[in-house]
Amino acid sequence: MFRKESSDAWYSKDPSEFIPASVKCECGCGKFRKEMDIFDVWFDSGCTHAAVLEERPELSWPADLYLEGCDQYRGWFQSSLLTSVATTGKAPYKAVCTHGWVVDGKGEVMHKSKGNVVLPEEVISKYGADVLRLWVASLDFHNDVRVSPEMLKQLSEAYRKIRNTARFILGNLGNGDGFDPDTDMVSLDKLSDFDKWALARLDGVIEKVKASYESFDFYLAYHAIHSFCVVDMSNFYLDIVKDTLYCSAEKSGERRAVQTTMFIILDSLVRLVAPILTFTSDEIWKFMPHKSTDDLRGVPFNQMPEKTGVVISAEFEAKWNRIHAVRDDVLKALEEKRTAGVIGKSLDAGVTIYAEGADFEQLSSYPELAQAFSVSYVNVNNGSEGEFKGAADGVSITVEKAAGEMCERCWSHAPTVGSDAQYPHLCARCAAVMKLDLG
Repeated sequence: MFRKESSDAWYSKDPSEFIPASVKCECGCGKFRKEMDIFDVWFDSGCTHAAVLEERPELSWPADLYLEGCDQYRGWFQSSLLTSVATTGKAPYKAVCTHGWVVDGKGEVMHKSKGNVVLPEEVISKYGADVLRLWVASLDFHNDVRVSPEMLKQLSEAYRKIRNTARFILGNLGNGDGFDPDTDMVSLDKLSDFDKWALARLDGVIEKVKASYESFDFYLAYHAIHSFCVVDMSNFYLDIVKDTLYCSAEKSGERRAVQTTMFIILDSLVRLVAPILTFTSDEIWKFMPHKSTDDLRGVPFNQMPEKTGVVISAEFEAKWNRIHAVRDDVLKALEEKRTAGVIGKSLDAGVTIYAEGADFEQLSSYPELAQAFSVSYVNVNNGSEGEFKGAADGVSITVEKAAGEMCERCWSHAPTVGSDAQYPHLCARCAAVMKLDLG
C-alpha cells in the first residue's frame, strides 16, 4: 500500500484495508484503530534503508554514512536502527556523523523576522559557490557554526590565497614551450636541498589532509592546505625560486628541478582540495599539464596523492627553518628602509647579517641567503652591531642601498654588470644565459 500510494494511505484508509478480518487480538477482538501520533513519520523515514538502499541497484546496503543534526539520535538514527535490527539483525549504516546548527555572527538563531538570515544564493552570487563550500569546510561542524558577511569576506581572501598559489604555479609551468611531466621531470635525487624541503613539507600536508578527511575533520584539512599555500609556498618557497624561474636558462637543470617540484605540489594540491573547492579544482585541472596516466575527464576520476617519500635530515630541516626565521627579520628591515626612502624594490638592497659564535659559523656557510632574501647580496659579519634586531636569536641586520650597477634582466646590482661586450647592460650570469637560450 505504501509503495502504491505513499504513507498518505495510512490516513486515508480504514484499518480493515490493512488487516484481514481473520486477524484477532489475544482478547478476541477484531476491531483495530490507527495510531495517529508522530511515530508514523519516524517509521517512514526509518525504513529508508530498505526502501532506498535495497531497492536501487546503484546503491548498496548498509549505507556508508548517515548524516544529520544531533537531535536525530532520538529520531531518524534511532528509528533506522530499530527497524534495521528488527528485520536484519544489523545496523543500516557503517557510521553516523552529526552536525550543529547555523547561527548568525552573534550566535543567535536565524529568523526572517530578525533580518539576520544569510541566504546561500546571495553568497554564491557575490563570492561563488566555492567560497560557500570553503566556509562549511573551515568550521568544526559538530558544533553550532556561525556565518556573517564579515566571515565570508575573510574566507574569500583565504580562497584567493589558495587560488593565487595555483595560478602562479600554472603560469610557470606553461611558459615558453611548456612543461611536460612525461619528459621534463627531474628525478627526486637530483633536486636541490630547497626543492626537497618543499616536498617534505608537502608530504606532511598530504598525510594530515587525508587523515582529516577520513575522520570528517574538514576544518583541519582546510587549515593545513591554507597554511601550506600561504606560509610555506607563497611567502617562502615560491617567492625565493622566482629568481631561478625568471633568470635561469629556460631548459636548465635548476629551472627544470624547480618546475618538477612545483608540478608535484600543484598535482597534489589540486587533488587534496577537490572535495572542498570543487569548481576551482576542476578549473585548475583543465589548465595544468598532466602525466599520460592521468584521467583527463576531471579531478574526481583520479586518486588522492601519495607522499613523495622525500627524506631530509634534521640538519637539513634546521637549516631552512633557520633561513626562514632570519628571512622574516630581513623582510621587516627592508620594509623600514623602503618606508624611509633608502631603497625601492628589495633587489636595490644589500644586507649585512651580524652574528656571533655558532650563529656566525652557521649563517656564513649558507650560500643561498641572497636569493632567499631577494636582495642583491648578503654579507655575514662576526659581531652584533646591526641596526635592526628582530625575533631571530643572535642575529642583527643592517640594510644599505646596494652598490654597483643594476642588471637590466635580473634587476640585481652586481659588479659583473658590463663585463660582457655583447650584453653590456647585463651581469655575467644573465649574459651567459642569453647566449645559451639564443644560441
